[in-house]
Amino acid sequence: MTETTQTRTVPPGDGDGGGPRSPEYRLAMDALSGLREDLFHDAFAYRPMPRMATDGPLARRLPGRMRSYAYRFPLAVVAAVALLCFYAGSTASGSSDGPLALLTGVLYAVPVLATLVRPVGAFWLSMAATPVVAVMGGSWGDWPWGPGAFLCHVSVLVIVAIRTRPRTAAWMWALTAVYGFVTETLFGSGRYNTNSAPLLVFTAFALLVVSVWHIRRDARRQVTAQETVTAHERSRRTLLEERTTIARELHDVVAHHMSVVAIQAEAAPYRVENPPEELERAFATIRENAVAALTELRRVLGVVRAEDYEAPDAPQPTLADLDALLANVRDAGLSAEKVVTGAVRELPPGVELSAYRIVQEALSNSLRHAPGATARVEVSYVLGGLGLRIVNGPMPEPSLVKPSPGAGHGITGMRERVSMLNGEMTAGPTEDGGYEVAVFLPVTAAPGEGEA
Repeated sequence: MTETTQTRTVPPGDGDGGGPRSPEYRLAMDALSGLREDLFHDAFAYRPMPRMATDGPLARRLPGRMRSYAYRFPLAVVAAVALLCFYAGSTASGSSDGPLALLTGVLYAVPVLATLVRPVGAFWLSMAATPVVAVMGGSWGDWPWGPGAFLCHVSVLVIVAIRTRPRTAAWMWALTAVYGFVTETLFGSGRYNTNSAPLLVFTAFALLVVSVWHIRRDARRQVTAQETVTAHERSRRTLLEERTTIARELHDVVAHHMSVVAIQAEAAPYRVENPPEELERAFATIRENAVAALTELRRVLGVVRAEDYEAPDAPQPTLADLDALLANVRDAGLSAEKVVTGAVRELPPGVELSAYRIVQEALSNSLRHAPGATARVEVSYVLGGLGLRIVNGPMPEPSLVKPSPGAGHGITGMRERVSMLNGEMTAGPTEDGGYEVAVFLPVTAAPGEGEA
């Protein structure tokens, strides 16, 4: 006899296995979890109201002494609202004069004051104030929100919504709606003028405005943070690009001279008749070292070249080309002059190139930021280095040409070049409204230089 085994398939989510739940179930559980986190977990935790910033658009317009007390403005507003709730509760129709009226006013003022230190707990105190006053015997024509209760609960909802997040405000409004519906259905039918609908409509608009304010503030913070990150990345990228450019230029200069050394070392033995064997070995060693250094230099520094980069055909500029540069900027509308002091001498190619680029960038900045101004380039050949000073005057008023904003990358590039040569640089505005760039590039004196 053959036995037959039957297998029953259990749908997901059924049985005791606790399988996957439906999207609706997960959505409901997430909502309940959010409600518990926002309004029940540590509801009466101590959360003091932070101080108001004194550098806002309104605070900046206040006089100096009043501005120092601007951070107390929210406290004063909350205290004034609490006093108004106390007055509305103690003078409500149906409240007798004496201790009951005084206690009713206190019950409505305390939740408003509690928003300063325990915002979520203040909401529960406001919800509890209405039934407590009803049990105490305070009756009125409106149910369930009397004059004091109406003002108290609206104030608490708005203040707590400002201090928390939009989701918390939505939960508070929903619980208020449930409370109003239940109390009107069970206790207010036919005996009182129910007023939950006006309160819900009014608070819905108020909380909507607060939520929009929260969203805009968060979006502004995110944009500011993103702009900060973008500016940092842009500055970092500019620095890397400038270093790449410098490395390319130095590679071209150094590679040229190393090639010349290798060629001359190879040709030198043939310029001497019957050179000694030691001299030939010395020149061969020089050539081998020069070729090895050139190969290593090309391997290390050549990686900074882009795949489509082509070395310029023209030689790299030097300080001897400053006259052509000044003529070019004069044609562009900048009145520039050059002053040279000290004994003009040939400097290392790297110093000459960096000095030229620094002057070029400084004059370009003058053209962009101070069109129509005058500029002065001072080149000082001093013992131990080279001094540069590029200063432009203020932009004339009125000027037909408006200055163009820059990204601030020119100063970064100049500082990088100066730092590469272990030099010093200062840049900043002058007293007459112009701008000055001062640079010193150290140069090691050659043997015998400066001797009589």
